[in-house]
Amino acid sequence: MTALRLSVENLLASPNEAALVEVIAEHVRRTTGRGVSPAEITSWRRSLPVLARDLADAGLGQVEMLVEYRLPLTSKRADVVLAGVHPRTGRDSYVVVELKQWSRAEPSELGEHLVLVDGVGGAERLNPAEQVRRYCEYMGDFLGVFAGNPDGLHGVAYLHNAMDLDVDGVADQVGDERGRLFTKQRRGEFLRYLGERLADRSGAEAADRLLGSPVAPSKQLMTYAAKEIRDREQFVLLDEQQVAYELVMRAVERARRADHKQVVLVTGGPGSGKSVIALSLLGELFRQGRSALHATGSQSFTQTMRRFPGRGSTRVKNLFAYFNSFTDAEPNALDVLICDEAHRIRETSTNRFTPAARRTGRSQLDELLSAARVPVFLLDQHQVVRPGELGTADGIERYAATKGFDVRRVDLDEQFRCGGSRAYEQWVLRLLGLAEGGPVAWEDDDFELRLVGSPHELEAALLARSGTARMTAGFCWPWSEPRPDDTLVDDVVIGEWARPWNVKKDRAVGDAPPSMLWASEPTGFGQVGCVYTAQGFEYDWNGVILGPDLSVRDGRLVTVRKENRDPAFKSHKTVPDAEFDTLVRNAYKVLLTRGMRGTVIYAVDPALRNLLAQLIRR
Repeated sequence: MTALRLSVENLLASPNEAALVEVIAEHVRRTTGRGVSPAEITSWRRSLPVLARDLADAGLGQVEMLVEYRLPLTSKRADVVLAGVHPRTGRDSYVVVELKQWSRAEPSELGEHLVLVDGVGGAERLNPAEQVRRYCEYMGDFLGVFAGNPDGLHGVAYLHNAMDLDVDGVADQVGDERGRLFTKQRRGEFLRYLGERLADRSGAEAADRLLGSPVAPSKQLMTYAAKEIRDREQFVLLDEQQVAYELVMRAVERARRADHKQVVLVTGGPGSGKSVIALSLLGELFRQGRSALHATGSQSFTQTMRRFPGRGSTRVKNLFAYFNSFTDAEPNALDVLICDEAHRIRETSTNRFTPAARRTGRSQLDELLSAARVPVFLLDQHQVVRPGELGTADGIERYAATKGFDVRRVDLDEQFRCGGSRAYEQWVLRLLGLAEGGPVAWEDDDFELRLVGSPHELEAALLARSGTARMTAGFCWPWSEPRPDDTLVDDVVIGEWARPWNVKKDRAVGDAPPSMLWASEPTGFGQVGCVYTAQGFEYDWNGVILGPDLSVRDGRLVTVRKENRDPAFKSHKTVPDAEFDTLVRNAYKVLLTRGMRGTVIYAVDPALRNLLAQLIRR
């Protein structure tokens, strides 16, 4: 965890307000890799001195102020955490403070915890008391420092510019000890509240313990999550799925007894049940009181896991993280880390926003292996579709062996996507040159495969089917930002047919869902999905547009680099032609294997259409 440590005395004594603000801004830039907004600067300049004066007037000048405290395994930051000693118990005591400069706010009719705030564009905001209550709940769930001291964490929202009537009804929305709200008019009560939870003693050691606390789900959270997932589990594990499940559970026991790391690899094609295994493991691990997290490298996949297994429960959603969340994780802090979609593992967790000071050069695989006694990797190595993705079974196994770790491997042989048709998956692999033998005619009745002569026919065929359906395409067209009127640009243009790509970002545009919900929300049908939003998901009927970056020469399928618009493949230096060829074939393999009941194909390239017409004769 990171935060800028300030003392009350130093903050009040600082003669240069601008210099202090720049110190905080530099801390945020260095730890998050992004710039700071004018609103943040204004808040630091106006709110922090107010809080410091209040602490001084309450006789709490030795309390440590942890400014812009980053919550574990997330980019969320609390404004200030006050670290000190409880006046009665003598134990560590912490108060999370959310500072607001609001002068007027009122409850919104659109949600029980939503408020409308003057001067911030009229949009709904989460009640800051509910916001800080959730921060406290999250910290209590994931920080070991609170395992034996659950009552040492408190939260307040401080609206230091508002009188009671200015925010009438807002304080009534949250009735929780960890979600109190104070106004300027209630300053005296606020000072008494602080004095009842913090003593005038040095908070340095409490701050040290908070910032150095191990990160792992708490026993209370695991008990809660076990019930939530159990109530929603509808999984029956078959054959190798059950083998993989029992291997992991046995590895947990063995690692605990021998105090030695066990690594489990589970490989399988699309729809072979990898994520079903992951959820079954989570449920059982939580029931046993084991600490475990689920992680992926895909925003779409993680957000969907949060939305469905964790629906209605913020606490359960927090158990689904990203691969780059473990850069600062304590070694073996978790019993189990389930790395789903492990083919998305990258060389490092750094990106272009990572500040130079945090670029350690440590591999992402090393971070994931280190974080748990039993790291579990579930992957399909034919789904590596971006440069820098390194998740292969052999690569993980070799690296783990260099560390001296025991490795167990299970290959899932069955097929649950594509109508359960292993023949169809093999047909796709041979068509794309990812399996030996070359393309073959389609002759299996267990899965519906159809070739159409235009994108109009493709869309009509999907609309005529009952069940869920999506259209996807190779990345062969530009991808525009939404228009100012909140409509999408029809970028995928083939003759007279034109449709937009799925939404780029994590907010809806008109009726179109945000990118991570394109595969699961019904309104996703109107847009064409790309490989990055389709990967990891499934729907009944799958419409695939094979773009002009696939063609046929001398009877062989070839990739055409100049027709591809994926910015990840732009540089020949960073992505050589041979790597581009493999990644594009993998991308189409992903797109072609999303359907549960059938796939409808349209190929833009005439030579490829002719080849497919010979292979698909009905």
